[in-house]
Amino acid sequence: MTVRIPALAAPPVTALALALLAGSAHADGMARGSIKDQPPPPPQERCKLSANIALATEYVFRGFSQTSEGAAVQGGFDATCGMFYAGVWASNLDWGATDNHGTVANIEMDWYAGIKPVTGRITWDLGVIYYSYPNGADVGLSALGDPTKAEFNYVELKVGASAEVWKDGTLGATVFFSPDYQYETGNVWTVEGSFTQNLPKFSVLGREWSPSVSALIGYQAATGSDNDKARYINNVTGDNDHYLYWNAGLTLGFLEKWSLDFRYWDTIVDRPSDHCKGSLFACDERFVASLKFTY
Repeated sequence: MTVRIPALAAPPVTALALALLAGSAHADGMARGSIKDQPPPPPQERCKLSANIALATEYVFRGFSQTSEGAAVQGGFDATCGMFYAGVWASNLDWGATDNHGTVANIEMDWYAGIKPVTGRITWDLGVIYYSYPNGADVGLSALGDPTKAEFNYVELKVGASAEVWKDGTLGATVFFSPDYQYETGNVWTVEGSFTQNLPKFSVLGREWSPSVSALIGYQAATGSDNDKARYINNVTGDNDHYLYWNAGLTLGFLEKWSLDFRYWDTIVDRPSDHCKGSLFACDERFVASLKFTY
């Protein structure tokens, strides 16, 4: 869930410099007018609202399919005001059926807020995310493998940092912590490292395209009690209290508000191969394509 600071108004010094430059453009070297004669700079929005909608061949979260390898319709709204941001994002799900032929969960809604301060070259991201599953059956597995009630909704805190390390190349790292992860599995830590490189723009058939390549590697581990770890193993990985996941892909921006993303996902999960390759919560290698519109 690629989350999401407007430029500050130009200081008076900038206006003064522009005025001097404008005046020196005359052949006789004399300025024609005073500073107060210059037109004021256009007002710049400090707060901004945006929306996005996407169609994807599959919804993959931290290496696991959330739609039983089916297509996903996703969208959200974001508000930014200075360094502050908040938003909501949603996607359809397919988590299988319950014993009474109902659905385990068919929609996810994520609510988030935070701040993105800047210190030097580093942009920070300090936030909180609440993952919710309206009408979810809250069915999980106990430490003994028996079906039981287990809360799907959970909260994560995050601390991230990113910086441009060379021209158009950005490195980032984010740490997530949940005091009680999904299925009531206790303390869970997730660490992600990311890289994005913007490539030169090009034109095809009169259309300008903005390409970029990016990659992410993540590691998640349950660190709670033995019983919490057992529930994590039964409900998340199938065989261990930690796992590794990654993705890499190409994004093509076009028509200012549109983008196409082509991404490869894979995990290292100590889970029986036939289980990991099943459609429900599949976690083996896979390719995901998505089309996104942002307004």
